[in-house]
Amino acid sequence: MHVVEHNSHLRSQAVRADQLDDICAEVFLEILRDDYAVLRRFRRQSSLASYLAVIARRVAIREMSNRRKAEELGHVKSSKATSGRRPEPPESRIADRDEVENLLSGLSGEEAEIIRRYHLGGQSYREISRELGVPENSIGPLLSRARDQLRRKRGVVGT
Repeated sequence: MHVVEHNSHLRSQAVRADQLDDICAEVFLEILRDDYAVLRRFRRQSSLASYLAVIARRVAIREMSNRRKAEELGHVKSSKATSGRRPEPPESRIADRDEVENLLSGLSGEEAEIIRRYHLGGQSYREISRELGVPENSIGPLLSRARDQLRRKRGVVGT
């Protein structure tokens, strides 16, 4: 966590607590990837702590870069714009279960499952991301496209 926070400070890129957790999780995934391949490449030319710090730094920089690019492209809201904001209120979720189920019949399996978990199950983007292994920043655009489909299909306004 220290390496991620330090690098975010050096890059002048604020990292919220949830983003910090996500980036730390990516560091652990990198270590676990391919049956600990990164640890098998350790040649003892430095301390293990230094080696792991370099790995954490590289992953943190990559993730922060990817997040910044996604924000610039408009795929996710800027961390500056969302910091301190509360999550989307439940009343902004699609209320009519029948309409959601009707929409789901025209979507692929993964898309339908994400819609179901968010609108019917009340799960957050983060929970959906963790459980389905889908990048958290791809959930918002998917939900937006589904809402557009629902509006076109049923004439729903303002969801």
